[in-house]
Amino acid sequence: MYAVFSTEERDAFIPRSLAPDVDWPNLLDNTRARGIAAVRAYWARQFAVMHPLVHLERLRLDDDGRRVVATVRPGLRDETGDHWAPATVEHVYTFREDGLVSRMDVRQP
Repeated sequence: MYAVFSTEERDAFIPRSLAPDVDWPNLLDNTRARGIAAVRAYWARQFAVMHPLVHLERLRLDDDGRRVVATVRPGLRDETGDHWAPATVEHVYTFREDGLVSRMDVRQP
């Protein structure tokens, strides 16, 4: 997932990875995007404003044993190159029984 996020392939990955009613954080507006169409619109808007990057550093199960936690280093790409944040954040994924992501949250480690 992280390998395609910053590429044009992200649209193709969405229906294979996200549940139709996915609940996703909209960090631009500090709200939630609900549903695939809303996530696509959010990502399109996000990429129109900036070119976000995400480097996966670690995967683990959350303490509840039901969610997957991805420790990532966020960054941005501009005309001078790639710029990485000094600190990591955690992306916490909740999955449906069919393996599709039903919810994603961002939190501090």
